[in-house]
Amino acid sequence: MRPQTYVSKRSAATSTGTWSRNFNTVRHTQKNLGPIAYAGMIGAIVLMFGLIYVSQSTRATGYDYELSAIESEISELTAKKEDLAVEKARLTSIAASENSEVASSMETASASGYVAE
Repeated sequence: MRPQTYVSKRSAATSTGTWSRNFNTVRHTQKNLGPIAYAGMIGAIVLMFGLIYVSQSTRATGYDYELSAIESEISELTAKKEDLAVEKARLTSIAASENSEVASSMETASASGYVAE
């Protein structure tokens, strides 16, 4: 028979300090994102900001169209108001001239004939 010598794995493991009982001996490395993943993330962020910018600019354009429609309506109503003011002045002047003393002393006009050549 051979002489047997017992080597304790535990004593050898404890001397290095890395191996101990009831602990996992697997080391996990931290997973990092690769350059393609970073490029994809940056592209998604740029796309998201682009969509936000476009949506805000179209909203501003919509307000611009609404504002121009309101301004055109205001200009039409202002023109109507000026026409009505002229019509009011004309009607008031006709009523005032019919009731004046000068107009009452005038003779009524009769139809005159045409001059023959």
